Amino acid sequence: MIESVPEQRTLERKVSTMGFLKIHELCKVYGRGENQVAALDHVSLDIKRGEFTAIIGTSGSGKSTLLHAIGCVDVPTSGKIYLNGQDVYAQSSDKLAIFRRRQVGLIYQFHNLIPTLNVVENITLPILMDKRKVNQKRLSELLHLLGLEERKNHLPNQLSGGQQQRVAIGRALMNAPQVMLADEPTGSLDSKNGHEIIKLLKESNRIYGQTLLLVTHDESIALQADRIIGISDGRVVRDEKVVRS
Repeated sequence: MIESVPEQRTLERKVSTMGFLKIHELCKVYGRGENQVAALDHVSLDIKRGEFTAIIGTSGSGKSTLLHAIGCVDVPTSGKIYLNGQDVYAQSSDKLAIFRRRQVGLIYQFHNLIPTLNVVENITLPILMDKRKVNQKRLSELLHLLGLEERKNHLPNQLSGGQQQRVAIGRALMNAPQVMLADEPTGSLDSKNGHEIIKLLKESNRIYGQTLLLVTHDESIALQADRIIGISDGRVVRDEKVVRS
């Protein structure tokens, strides 16, 4: 249903006083007729700046679809996403592409590194594709944080799985995005490397103050977040703060 102008203005006023990231009545529908599937069913959330939020749910629950909609990778069927009061999907396709490159950092289960590029080249690739100058100070800080200073000239096939995922995290952080989105970032790693990657994401969240949303099916990982959101059949069924003793 299309919102009336007064309703839209009321929503915009609410956005200015609510969360840093606001998701309003988000829907994503695949297929048509009898084959229609609602991957997201009127999801509404407010996420605070700098908050570490875990999104949990079984396979097919809609958690990754939600993350991809926030990351401007998968356009929602309806609903709105606001970042800092800006209606993300109200932008032109060109501006949306720039927004995605500069304001959102995406980390996937698989590293997706360019095999012919070394560590530094893979990390700085988004900057170079954007035709901007590499911030050498930030690059040095990231290499130190990621523990990759001694591996900066190595190709991906010369790195372990955990090191490759660290490069992927560096690539996502290099643009200093406002929001970091991690989709099962430990899914292809053993428990030791998985633990190290979560520790690293928490550390970057603390140091850089970036808002972090992490999709996982692992409750033990989710419990390390500030907040847990549960998704089932495309709907929010759980939303609670993590209380630590």
